[in-house]
Amino acid sequence: MRDVYIIGVDTIKFGKHMDKSIKDLAITTATGCLKDAGLNKNDIQTLFFSNAGWGERGQMTIRGQVALKEMGIEGIPITNVENACAGGSTALHHAWYGVAGGLYDITMAVGAEKLYASNKNLVFNGFLGGIDIENVLTMVKTLSIFALTDEEKASVERFKQRYQSQKDTEGKKQSKSKEPLWKEYRDRLTAGIVLAEKIGYDTVWQLAKLTSGDHSPFMDVYGYACRQHMKKYGSTVEQLAIIASKNHFNSTLNPNAQYCFEVPVEKVLSDRIVSWPLTRAMCAPIGDGSASAILCSEEMVKRLGLSSQAVKIRASVLGSAIRTSFDSDIPEIGERLSKQAYETAGVGPQDINVAEVHDASAFGEVVQAENLGFCPKGEGGIFAEKGETSLKGRIPINPSGGLESRGHPIGASGLAQIHELVTQLRGNAGKRQVANARLAMAENGGGALGAEEAAMCIHILEAPIK
Repeated sequence: MRDVYIIGVDTIKFGKHMDKSIKDLAITTATGCLKDAGLNKNDIQTLFFSNAGWGERGQMTIRGQVALKEMGIEGIPITNVENACAGGSTALHHAWYGVAGGLYDITMAVGAEKLYASNKNLVFNGFLGGIDIENVLTMVKTLSIFALTDEEKASVERFKQRYQSQKDTEGKKQSKSKEPLWKEYRDRLTAGIVLAEKIGYDTVWQLAKLTSGDHSPFMDVYGYACRQHMKKYGSTVEQLAIIASKNHFNSTLNPNAQYCFEVPVEKVLSDRIVSWPLTRAMCAPIGDGSASAILCSEEMVKRLGLSSQAVKIRASVLGSAIRTSFDSDIPEIGERLSKQAYETAGVGPQDINVAEVHDASAFGEVVQAENLGFCPKGEGGIFAEKGETSLKGRIPINPSGGLESRGHPIGASGLAQIHELVTQLRGNAGKRQVANARLAMAENGGGALGAEEAAMCIHILEAPIK
């Protein structure tokens, strides 16, 4: 296998781009990436395009070919990648494999996603694709085991009394829709029919009955793993708030972040509860965005004279879930894959200087800090509480702001992590620059099968030699 280098990266500002199409987003980042590498479109020999949700809007196939043809990227092999939230890093992995295996000298990975839509119900329909859709009814019924116990309900009330007084929560309740009532009903009906044509009308009817009211059992699973961690190790909601606040601060230093405002710890705690113990400020928002990377061989780096900006890929690992449970002693997928990555790179967790991890919620950062070996099992919350993951800490995590604050346009998120780490390793991150960053690590997971992410990629990168 040949050594592979990243010579170009780009990310647009994540957020709400109602006036932009996926084509617009993809072309913008691809153009920026080519500029960063000093190349033109004809230099790209093959391209991998990541997207998760365009199919819900009708573009079921040939997404990359359609997205990029208007900028003249055509004729070359274009492979479409869909791997839930891990799609962007999966595209990068295959771009790496093409160069490492000697098939190509220059490859490109592009991820683009639009999650904002006039009918938000259709967007949420698409999220069901991240689980076993044909088994969805059985799964939803099973989620009842994740419901709050009486003891946990009491904890919620104590939390509200301490952090969420009436004054604190005024105005934080979900605002009523500004859309006309007829449009709201029309959108729900349209989404219901679209989903029913895919999984059956009877299944949708039963789902509606199971998820009626002001609480959805789908949300239970997100908080369940966190509550088990709290019970087993003593981690706290305050530690989660510290992580979320840290990431919101980091995003104020990142011009590409969706959110660019600080959220103090007390504001994180007083925010609306999404799924106990997670509040809204601890969770990633939906958003639109795109990101990209160009890879090449060592010989091509030298030929192009790009050694000063070429970031070496020391390890690229892709894996999938195995049959396990929340209380299993089997190492989690992040732990299993990180061990493979460390072995491939010839380094250990103590050698990593900066990391981007998949934090769809603040708890994601807790558990991945443990799985990647940055701290002992059960101490992810304590690790963050001590400041070890801050920009000036021992191992800064999510200097970009993470998914919680940088944003999470699904097909682009993994490549946005790579953009951040390449920027850090080049020393170009400005006020959020991590000092002496030589080795970086990215963990990007997606989907869910049982107790694990259905797919995950881990990359270890090395700074250019200057």
